[in-house]
Amino acid sequence: MKPLAISHYTVTTACGRGKAALLDALRSGRSGLRHGQFEAGAMDGWFGAVDALDQPLAPEHAAWDCRVNRLLAAALQQDGFIPAVAALRQRYGAARIGVFVGTSTSGVQQAELAYRDRDRSGGRLPDWFDYSRSQSIHVPAEFARLLLGLGGCCMSISTACSSSAKVFAAAARAIRAGLCDAAVVGGVDSLCLTTLYGFNSLQLVSADICRPADLRRKGISIGEAGGFAIVDPAASADGPALLGYGESGDAHHMSTPDPEGRGAQAAMQAALARAGVAPAAVDYINLHGTATQANDLAEDRAVCAVFGDAVPCSSTKGWSGHTLGAAGMVEAAIAMLCIEHGLIPQSLNTLDLDPQLRGAVVRQALHTRVDRVLSNSFGFGGSNCSLLFGRPA
Repeated sequence: MKPLAISHYTVTTACGRGKAALLDALRSGRSGLRHGQFEAGAMDGWFGAVDALDQPLAPEHAAWDCRVNRLLAAALQQDGFIPAVAALRQRYGAARIGVFVGTSTSGVQQAELAYRDRDRSGGRLPDWFDYSRSQSIHVPAEFARLLLGLGGCCMSISTACSSSAKVFAAAARAIRAGLCDAAVVGGVDSLCLTTLYGFNSLQLVSADICRPADLRRKGISIGEAGGFAIVDPAASADGPALLGYGESGDAHHMSTPDPEGRGAQAAMQAALARAGVAPAAVDYINLHGTATQANDLAEDRAVCAVFGDAVPCSSTKGWSGHTLGAAGMVEAAIAMLCIEHGLIPQSLNTLDLDPQLRGAVVRQALHTRVDRVLSNSFGFGGSNCSLLFGRPA
């Protein structure tokens, strides 16, 4: 495929708002994870919560008010992203810019709050609850389109943890098909009890901070995040570009990866093939790396099957936590930061490397030229996506 330029991007995580905050955290080894409770009375754990999301949206957007939309609005306001979209709109027209947003749970926390406030005698939910503008899976894409003043094709993608990686592939296909001339892609997921207790019931949440690739890793730390990027085929080729994408659906198990990582292999191989890039030309692999026993081992086998055991790799979930539907976008942003700033981040919180893992897991950050980064996002049900970012030739 012809490289697709990424003209602007922004990301907001527990490490802070905007690219600079995340870059500073990556360079300094400062995690955004904190121990405590997400809500009073909820289980203790390590969470990647974004600060200052308690203020409601502006009055003109009051009907859309919920935690996920507050996070989305905050993310859009960073790094000059809204003015960049305005300039894009001026060039192409609002109707020719697509919007593709990945999310896992959308605004389900709003439904949790409504359920607590329900009429106990008849079960009726309160009148303030607006499903179509707070909980529906399409809410983040539609609200982003509203805030950005766009009128083109609009899609929400919800494929668990691969959701906001797959938006890049969806945008590339839409541009190639002539449905839009450029696209805003992104991902957003916010913390909620449904997620916390759901993953805990699967015995995937660690009481300790998440430790990807560690011998004693016990599971994930859940986070929240929002991020967006502009995919513009006509933009200058000076910055990072999407070189290729690969998707697969192995359907091995609803919540457990194929132990040999065959679906993951297929996604990585497809990304390389679409880009016309050999495995040896990749400088760094940003692993899905959830810090669960099964995921880290299966991904390591997949990576070694495709790349061998020499390409530097690490998980960056020790900074943000696993942000679920936003993880693909967060780690795409990290991939682009690595290319722009010559950085290969370490696997944060990894104390004793699991000897079963054969990959070249980075334990200390490397400062070196980075031309190509592969970013992996693997979701429940075997929904896999790999993205290859790099400097256009």
